[in-house]
Amino acid sequence: MVVGSDAQAALLVEQWLDRLNQALDHRDAVALQGLFRPDGHWRDIIALTWRIATVSGAASASAALLEAATRAAARGFAVDSQRTPPRLVERAGVPCIEAIIRFETSMGVGAGVLRLQQVDAVDGAAWTLMTALDHIHGHDEETERLAREEPAFEREFNGPNWLDKRIATQRYADRDPAVLIVGGGHAGLTSAASLGALGIDTLVVDRMARVGDNWRLRYHGLKLHNQVHSNHLPYLPFPKTWPHYIPKDKIANWLEHYVEAMELNVWTSTSFEGATRDEAAGCWVARVKLADGSIRDLRPRHIIMATSVSGTPNIPSIPTLERFAGPVLHSSRFKDGAPYKGKPVFVFGTGTSAHDIAQDLHGSGARVTIVQRSPTLITNVEPSAQLYDGVYYSDGPPLKDRDLVNTSFPLPVMKQAHKLLTDKSRELDKTLLEGLERVGFRLDFGEDGTGWPMKYRSRGGGYYFNVGASDLMVRGEIGLIQYHDIEGFTPAGLLMKDGRALDSALMVLATGYKGPAHMVGEFFGAEVAARVGQVWGFDDATQELANMWTPTGQRGLWFTGGSFSQCRMYSRYIAVQVKAAELGLN
Repeated sequence: MVVGSDAQAALLVEQWLDRLNQALDHRDAVALQGLFRPDGHWRDIIALTWRIATVSGAASASAALLEAATRAAARGFAVDSQRTPPRLVERAGVPCIEAIIRFETSMGVGAGVLRLQQVDAVDGAAWTLMTALDHIHGHDEETERLAREEPAFEREFNGPNWLDKRIATQRYADRDPAVLIVGGGHAGLTSAASLGALGIDTLVVDRMARVGDNWRLRYHGLKLHNQVHSNHLPYLPFPKTWPHYIPKDKIANWLEHYVEAMELNVWTSTSFEGATRDEAAGCWVARVKLADGSIRDLRPRHIIMATSVSGTPNIPSIPTLERFAGPVLHSSRFKDGAPYKGKPVFVFGTGTSAHDIAQDLHGSGARVTIVQRSPTLITNVEPSAQLYDGVYYSDGPPLKDRDLVNTSFPLPVMKQAHKLLTDKSRELDKTLLEGLERVGFRLDFGEDGTGWPMKYRSRGGGYYFNVGASDLMVRGEIGLIQYHDIEGFTPAGLLMKDGRALDSALMVLATGYKGPAHMVGEFFGAEVAARVGQVWGFDDATQELANMWTPTGQRGLWFTGGSFSQCRMYSRYIAVQVKAAELGLN
């Protein structure tokens, strides 16, 4: 039966939810299993399990849901009348009914997304169900805000005013923060904002001199490569007048403005030196080095590492490169191609930074050649690269609802959707891709053809959104050689296996960044690193990004990172979990 209207879709959703409530009330495992398709999925975001995890298959998903819902006293599943109503949509190429729901647990109020495929909606078999904890009873953001509200006027006009209090708060002269966030980029600041909204005392430390320098000091022509619609920060969206692709300095200045507007406590020119856990006191002893070189010990109960998915430069061992007498820079240290006008430069790597730097050098008049080390995914920035952010484009539901929908896709459905989108992007980009192959560029399209988003989630890179560098390569204006064709390096440049000697004025290593896991041992010791394990990349057991936005094997240690949209969506869930810990609820 084809569902012909949103009204009919809403009725089918309500019938499914009634059956769910009855099955949970009666602990009816058989009935509950019948509510899921054989290929159905249940994804929970801290609502019923205090984990972020996906369970697939009707039998497994329903059994896990019944156990968790019983333990959490989940009840009252219903369509959320205050949000986008049930509607007919297409997801991963499948016509379906999508509904935003609400429910309650012993802990708080939940929000979720139910998805029924139209082909079997009347039979009431769910394709996907996502449950998330929206807020803890009595501790929603508005209640917390009202609790902090000051009197309309202070009777003592000569007492400390708002600015006096703000300055004193940021000094931490007489207290320690409940949460220490390491990293003042968008990942750290969005977490700080969400924690602050729940009244949790949070300090952000960043080694750079100004908030936003992680963008401001990068190469000259950098812009974000996805559009403004998906990149808003929580509580303070970008102005509607902003361009689709935001320049690096505009982002940098906005982050600085965000800190002030959201009253976030940030210490710049402050490096995190490491921490040890004082289990008896239930806190960390964290060491930070201030701008004047002095050391300050802080005792936060929680540390959130927000040094990004790609925070520390990866400097590979390249045999004989040490013979080269000229400058060798990692891409993170490259600023401007102007000094290399008319000079030969080699850029090692074929990801985003490599292409952008090559294009910057070309525009400055350098004779630039890219050195390809491994196959790389290439897609035009428009329209192909933007296809994957479809939830955020065109008019429709408010951002809050779109974010909830975006978190509702289990990994198998996400892969299914991304494979279709990648097939479409390859067709759109056919001329470009054929041109790249003609000049010898080696292409790939992600695991099982799932495209760039899955590459990002699994390894943090390995792709390029073409904003012109690929076209220059096809035309021969940017050169290309394969790393395996290099015999070795000389003081003047490179020696190729075919006997050619190539001079170089600069070698740029656009060889990516180390993932967040590598720093755990450095900052917290080998024992903590072993306890935490993998960070980022998919955990097969949970079908989720490992140890991201959720408790790790080390109590009080958290990780955040990823795109602007990921950090926005999941910062609220870190905040709710930390709030629960502060209240002694988990």
